[in-house]
Amino acid sequence: MNVLVVGAGGREHALCWAISKSPKCGKLYCAPGNAGIAVVADLIDIDVEDVPALVAFACDNQIDLVVVGPEAPLVLGLVNDLAAAGIKAFGPTREAAILEGSKAFMKDFFAKYDIPTADYGRFTEHADAVAYVEEKGAPIVVKASGLAAGKGVILCKTEDQAIEALDQIMVDRIFGHAGDEVVIEEFLDGEEASFFALVDGKTALPLASAQDHKAAYDGDAGPNTGGMGAYSPAPVVTDALAREIMETIIQPTLQGMAAEGRPYTGVLYAGLMITEEGPKTLEFNVRFGDPECQVLMARWDSDVLAALDAAAGGQLADIRLSWKEDTAMVVVMAANGYPGPHVNGTEIKRLDEANQVDDVTVLHSGTTTDGHRILAAGGRVLGVTALGESISAAQTRAYEAVDIVDWPDGFCRRDIGWRAINRAD
Repeated sequence: MNVLVVGAGGREHALCWAISKSPKCGKLYCAPGNAGIAVVADLIDIDVEDVPALVAFACDNQIDLVVVGPEAPLVLGLVNDLAAAGIKAFGPTREAAILEGSKAFMKDFFAKYDIPTADYGRFTEHADAVAYVEEKGAPIVVKASGLAAGKGVILCKTEDQAIEALDQIMVDRIFGHAGDEVVIEEFLDGEEASFFALVDGKTALPLASAQDHKAAYDGDAGPNTGGMGAYSPAPVVTDALAREIMETIIQPTLQGMAAEGRPYTGVLYAGLMITEEGPKTLEFNVRFGDPECQVLMARWDSDVLAALDAAAGGQLADIRLSWKEDTAMVVVMAANGYPGPHVNGTEIKRLDEANQVDDVTVLHSGTTTDGHRILAAGGRVLGVTALGESISAAQTRAYEAVDIVDWPDGFCRRDIGWRAINRAD
């Protein structure tokens, strides 16, 4: 079957890498892709938000399945327009993608369907939001309701920090229209984990667990990022806890979205806090996480394309998933200055050598080419992904490859996986 993957990041490189191994895969395209993806797919120069052009390409090139990577085209209705053209797509419709497109909708949905989450308020007026912070105190969490590229969540230790965050979002408009409304919620203590399920509108299949590292620097210091690394499985998510998450969070969401007239298909990504009272939902995302997708694809042992196609076609009941026993880890290499201002166009060398480390694959998040040179073209640039028989073995291999990469203009965290390693010790 002919497949089009939409996106240009590490998540999409991981998807293309995994899909290309399927015996079901015929022609594989990626729009717009990056320098790493070009090794396994034909790149098409179409922006992820150019919905009419994506639909036209799919129609003109006999595409059997479109796999939508990022959230923006989902919220814009790419899946709706593909369906209207008779083309199957993996991902939710515009109506269902509101679970990520509006945190305000999401929190109200949680309340209506009794899905465990933090207490919250939602506000469109700055003064009302400030009053709520002053009433509740700190620590507290401030979130832009709309899409903010994974950076719209601000953890505030003091009331002053929370009010400053509200000023930035609602007055300075640092996230644009994403900050038209804010959600302010209770700070939850516990350990974060990422939980993914494939959904076809009727059936939900749990995927392997993962845990990411949002903070920019070692020791979970510094500003939040899109993610500086991840590993799978997450030891905190035991088999018993996974069953509880499916019963109390995933299944009620599947049923609630159907009841709302917004049936959900694709992958449902629950960002969770594992508290003393049990798992609570921090947020839903309507696509694979980045960088969690990289470690999921590294451990996925059965046919990825067959599973995505079944989810898109309402046939998940016929699918059985299998996973490698190994642990997978990805270490993100980002441009100096990220998540703040950074320089594009710097050269990255010795990638082929890094890829020669046993059980290592260097996935590209933000790269382009200039002749034979690989150049940085984003904040997060590479995802060095490794498999190992233990979390420590995967970490050792990942950093061995990181240290081979010749890129003085980039940096990474040196402690990815620390929670799992401490737990193992």
